[in-house]
Amino acid sequence: MGELTTYELDGRIASVTMDDGKVNAFSVPMLRSIHAAMDQAERDVAVVVLTGRATTFSAGFDLKTFAGGSGKEILEMLTLGATLAERILAFPTPVVTACNGNALPAGAFLLMSADLRIGAEGPFRLGCNEVAIGLTIPWFAIELARHRLHPAAFDRTIVNATMFSPSEAVDAGLLDKVVDPEALRDASLAGAAELAELDMAAHAATKRRARAKVLAAVHEAIESELTVENFATEQPRA
Repeated sequence: MGELTTYELDGRIASVTMDDGKVNAFSVPMLRSIHAAMDQAERDVAVVVLTGRATTFSAGFDLKTFAGGSGKEILEMLTLGATLAERILAFPTPVVTACNGNALPAGAFLLMSADLRIGAEGPFRLGCNEVAIGLTIPWFAIELARHRLHPAAFDRTIVNATMFSPSEAVDAGLLDKVVDPEALRDASLAGAAELAELDMAAHAATKRRARAKVLAAVHEAIESELTVENFATEQPRA
């Protein structure tokens, strides 16, 4: 997959680890690398466990690209991130996120797309802080949040930019459960092994039915918002 992600296949489970040596910012190269790993998992018909390095799952989209990249590069970064979330939401095999630490904006988008979200307990922050840093949340992310977050947490997360501890993230709907950091890998692999016992064809077909409305809304949002024409007149989005 390259230097930014590693891919390890063990039986029916593929472990994908993001590691840029820093905070796993979703730059264009990082997102391309994750997509390549998902391509391989799809070929292997494997359940995916996606995790990060050290104490950061992902710090979200690369702010350096926002600050200094060309409009074309920014648009490519946002499109790769949006389509990655869309892809995980519809992935034909189960996707587990092992959230090993902080998960900011685009990292949180992936949490809202996965089938099973297990987080490590600790002094970490998870959520969507775009409004706090002067960015407008893209429509596709709002659709993901509306689908996955608990109703009482939706406005707090999206409109108020509330950031959560791992245990608070469970209450909000960003995570399904939290475990001790030392237990995260084993818990995630155990969850993936349980999901691997599902009938994959039935899982994929049922996922498409259960998520048909949100998938259509996310796809429409990506197609209508992330365009060259919009980028010529609108501010960058997180």
